[in-house]
Amino acid sequence: GDLLLLRELTGGLYFGKPSEGRRGADGGREAVDTMFYSEAEIRRIVRLGFELAQARPRKKLTSVDKQNVLATSRLWRKVVEEERGNFPEIDLDHKLVDAAAMLLIKYPAAFDVIVTENLFGDILSDEAAVLAGSLGMLPSASLGARKTSHGSFGLYEPIHGSAPDIASQDKANPIGTILSAAMMLEMSLGESDAAAAIRNAVWQTIAGGCRTSDLMPLAPDPSGPIVFNGGTGAMTDQINENLFMLLDKEEALP
Repeated sequence: GDLLLLRELTGGLYFGKPSEGRRGADGGREAVDTMFYSEAEIRRIVRLGFELAQARPRKKLTSVDKQNVLATSRLWRKVVEEERGNFPEIDLDHKLVDAAAMLLIKYPAAFDVIVTENLFGDILSDEAAVLAGSLGMLPSASLGARKTSHGSFGLYEPIHGSAPDIASQDKANPIGTILSAAMMLEMSLGESDAAAAIRNAVWQTIAGGCRTSDLMPLAPDPSGPIVFNGGTGAMTDQINENLFMLLDKEEALP
């Protein structure tokens, strides 16, 4: 199965005030960052986590915090428990962030939907990329409170951003972008069949051995498929070809 990680994007350590470098009373340098969360910020993302878990077969939600140390995490956990009563069919558990980081590597299949705050989500989402083989594989969405008739308005993009260091070199893995489009079709536009077709085309392309440089194995498996190293364009062309073949097969069905 797959893993869905929800990261709160508007609060937490990255936006709290004060955030500054300064001189201490002894004249030495010091710095301060402030982690701040309001109940409303927490409740919004936690409720979305429950709703997304409710729409998935396993109906499992893991809330990640550091409630044994941080006041913001203690508030976070209280809000999660308050929302729990609105979603009695959801299998909810709480994990401290250090334990969650370990379990993501050791038992990734134990997770279904993860919801967490900004800093923890920043770190755990990059860790989770290792499970898929590369940051270039992963789609993401920044979802707003405004709703479409099928879901939420959102900004969809690969989790790695624009990758300016390899711009115009035909090196970038296009899969994160393509799967972001599939996520948009499903989560904002209600086109789950189209999203599934795109995902199937991606999986077929990978299973067929097509790789961008970030996915090339150090030592190819001689018993596995023949692996060929293509650029951004070649990978995209192969995914498109598989997608059109899938769509043609569906149209041919009685």
